[in-house]
Amino acid sequence: MRVAALDLGTNTTRLLVADVEDGSVREVERRTEITRLGEGVDERRRLLPLPIARVRKVLSDYRRALEEHGAERALLVATSAVRDAENGEAFLGEIEWSYGFATRLLSGGEEAALVRRGVATGAEVDAGTLIVDLGGGSTELILGDRHLSLDLGSVRLTERFGEDVEAIRAHVREAALPLETAKAVGVAGTVTTIAALDLGLTEYDPQRVHGHAILRDAVERELARLAGLSLEERRRLPGLEPKRAPVIVAGAAILAELLAVYGLDGIRASERDLLDGAALEAAELPEPEEGAAPPGAYTCC
Repeated sequence: MRVAALDLGTNTTRLLVADVEDGSVREVERRTEITRLGEGVDERRRLLPLPIARVRKVLSDYRRALEEHGAERALLVATSAVRDAENGEAFLGEIEWSYGFATRLLSGGEEAALVRRGVATGAEVDAGTLIVDLGGGSTELILGDRHLSLDLGSVRLTERFGEDVEAIRAHVREAALPLETAKAVGVAGTVTTIAALDLGLTEYDPQRVHGHAILRDAVERELARLAGLSLEERRRLPGLEPKRAPVIVAGAAILAELLAVYGLDGIRASERDLLDGAALEAAELPEPEEGAAPPGAYTCC
């Protein structure tokens, strides 16, 4: 079955169109747009009009793309920014009514389960491997049946601390909870961007990034390099999406400190993540039916 999975994140809005069969996910098209839906949410606890407008424009493009590919089901999942915002659920109602996507607001535990399911479509993950999903608003840590959801995200901590690396690292140390692990897999934009920089890519190549082992020393080196550049210099850096430049220092600082806290020598990057898990969930949806507007439609802003 051909499906579409959409991830409404704090920093990015993403699309995966894929063919799902017998638990496997074969990518047809994958897109990422940096929309910063979570801008200001940490302070105001509301989704703001300008970020909402950015997301709606991208969702219109994604709607056309999934129709062109003939997706039979479409599931949009929302994470940290929408969880934290007072008008988050109302916005999801508007999305469902406007674009016809089934929507799901994920708890931290549900997000972790989908991340684990998605990572497992790309490689076997044993119970002793820590999965680090470092997002814009939160970081999910998954180890076997244990899950921790921490308010450590690249957008959130940039808004709190700017590019004060030591303040960010101190905050991560204070927030991190005890875990015993010897190896880790990392997903989402910060980890894959650091992998691309470590590889010296001039253009992002997901096939080379997927499975790349980033040593802890390399993460520290890239953090120091990024923190030493101006915003404009980072925007011109090969391998770094220019719109990610404002939050990559905080993201790299979070990653570096997590590796230090848990005594890890490095982390393996994975391109398979929450979206792949959501694609499996989309294939399990019932056939869509015409219906009334969902609660909260057109009331979010």
